[in-house]
Amino acid sequence: MTVPQHLLLVVAGPGGAASSIVEAEAGHPQLSVLDVAATRGDGIFETLSIGAGHPQALQAHLDRFARSARMLDLPVPDLAVWRDAVLTLAALLADHDEAWVKIVLSRGIELPGAAALPTGWAYGTVSPEFRRERTEGVDVVLLDRGLRSDVSATSPWLLAGAKTLSYAVNRAAVREAQRRGADDVVFVSSDRLLLEGPTSTLVVRRGDELATPPDAFGILPGTTQADLFAAADQWGLTTAVVPLAPDDLGAADAAWLVSSVRHAAPVRSVDGTALEVDAPLTAAMNGFLRARRS
Repeated sequence: MTVPQHLLLVVAGPGGAASSIVEAEAGHPQLSVLDVAATRGDGIFETLSIGAGHPQALQAHLDRFARSARMLDLPVPDLAVWRDAVLTLAALLADHDEAWVKIVLSRGIELPGAAALPTGWAYGTVSPEFRRERTEGVDVVLLDRGLRSDVSATSPWLLAGAKTLSYAVNRAAVREAQRRGADDVVFVSSDRLLLEGPTSTLVVRRGDELATPPDAFGILPGTTQADLFAAADQWGLTTAVVPLAPDDLGAADAAWLVSSVRHAAPVRSVDGTALEVDAPLTAAMNGFLRARRS
């Protein structure tokens, strides 16, 4: 069975603002070898889950896209055009229960003496199968990110908390986890506070409370985590955004790595030590996330 792939180019207008959408062939070359997306990873992206043709947490993703653009001093994205691109792709994927769309904005082609014109595109396809991760859970290891938890305030040029195209470190962290016999990672700051996963937000349950680390620690504000926290009262839970240490994860009643496409993956072990999997709450979380219609 052929996996559907759809691509839209978001063409920049005067001043770098997105001004139009052009359909393109996803299987054909589209990106210049001079584009800094490829040569320097100088750009931003967002990945949105599409449920039966409905983009999930669309406004939150667009807001975060604009936030990342500000952090990288990129031209202000025309969010109305990017919204149209996502909705167009979502409609093309409406026959599939779970799909995803990635929107990308780079600084553009780098030429001496010339101002770069941003490059943008939106790509959509069907989601992979995540049944195992959502039910059996994932084994994680704690890895030092090598940055203090106050890095956003002390060193904003390090772009902690921006969703950039520079993902080599995140991919290297997952490979290190696999070398250790695990599936995924929770980063820890150099002052020993829990942060996030390479592509996910950490959520822990302590009794009747769901907790997550604050994005002031230089982590990406989680759109999926925000939706789960907004729905927590329907499961009889309260929420808290608080500093968490490694011992808090080991002592948690349950924990999850949550993200836009994989949704809620329960953590079943941390550095080889088993953690309880809350199967009923995990199923409720994933049912809620799959059913979102905005």
